[in-house]
Amino acid sequence: MSRSPIAVPAMPAARVSTLELFFDLVFVFTITQLTALLANNITVVVTLRVMLMLAIILWMYGGYAWLTNAISPNTRFRRTWYLVGMGGFLGISLSIPDAFGRTGWLFGLGYFVVNGVHTGLIMSAAGPNARQVMSRLGIFNFITATMVLVGGFLPLGARYVLWGAALALLIASPYLNRIEGFALSPGHFVERHGLLIIIALGESIVAIGAGVAGQEITFGLVVVAMLGLSVSYLMWWVYFAGDDTRAERALEEIDPARRARAALEAYGWAHYVLLLGIVATAAGIKKAVSHPVGHLTWPQALVLGAGVGLYLLGDVWFRRVLRIGKLRYRLVGALAMLATVPIGAVWAVGQMLLLIVFIIAMFYWEEFDLRRNLVLQEAEQPAT
Repeated sequence: MSRSPIAVPAMPAARVSTLELFFDLVFVFTITQLTALLANNITVVVTLRVMLMLAIILWMYGGYAWLTNAISPNTRFRRTWYLVGMGGFLGISLSIPDAFGRTGWLFGLGYFVVNGVHTGLIMSAAGPNARQVMSRLGIFNFITATMVLVGGFLPLGARYVLWGAALALLIASPYLNRIEGFALSPGHFVERHGLLIIIALGESIVAIGAGVAGQEITFGLVVVAMLGLSVSYLMWWVYFAGDDTRAERALEEIDPARRARAALEAYGWAHYVLLLGIVATAAGIKKAVSHPVGHLTWPQALVLGAGVGLYLLGDVWFRRVLRIGKLRYRLVGALAMLATVPIGAVWAVGQMLLLIVFIIAMFYWEEFDLRRNLVLQEAEQPAT
């Protein structure tokens, strides 16, 4: 693969377009469906299914983020096919509740359509160098999409095997095909993924409404709903309290020859952990709101605590790749989230309060450490 940037006829978009935002709204419906699936049946099997489906789906979402980073959907032809891609994602979303049952065929078909539109748009809009690159990557995408499609029509055991193998091939593909030649617009790339996170965090707000539905509005219910909102807000703070701006600057400063690899790790693998954490947390919040004066089961409390912990681990991975900020306090915070699980098994509100206290304490110690280091640096400077 050539190291030179991919040549495309259109300049990379400076900022995210409204069409891309509309596309993200369709995609995030998959997050809603995955959350509902997990919340309705918190078992090891269902959790593994959610993890597998999210990984496969997120891979193609990432493909569209990379696509519009290089090729703006600014013509009627591109917008039309972009709409077809949205339809594919909608089909995937609708199939999720029973994707390992009767609607597996729809999951596979939707994924095949999404993949075909993505590859076709890049091949039609890119220059000769890009076509050469995409012909190699396209082979892997076609094989994996076919595996997902065929698996959707096969019995459960074969479906696990084919979908798992497809995911393994997707993970391996950027290492079998060097991606250093992809040119990225950091401002657009960071904003696109930031919008995805904030829309996905909105799912935890939706989960509050879903948990409240059908219950009598009492003071206790209002309190636990506000606590759920506070947890979501603090998760927003983890990602957006200045780090999104620093991330854009960090991505810009990376050598263009290594930028694509860093983007894959920070906005691909690390964001998978972030989104998985959001799904689990939203499922846990939904259950906690359903028990405003009671307790959670151990699996429900584990999903809530581990969800926030996973989100923090994803943020640590993201910050480590881009080398922004200190990591140790967030690592400790991620582990501390698991300590809330026994409390949730006794009192749901108590677990949510403890989650909030631990995250705020994490922020406090980060800020304290930062100020202390600034004071030490100033003290070490020679007097003028």
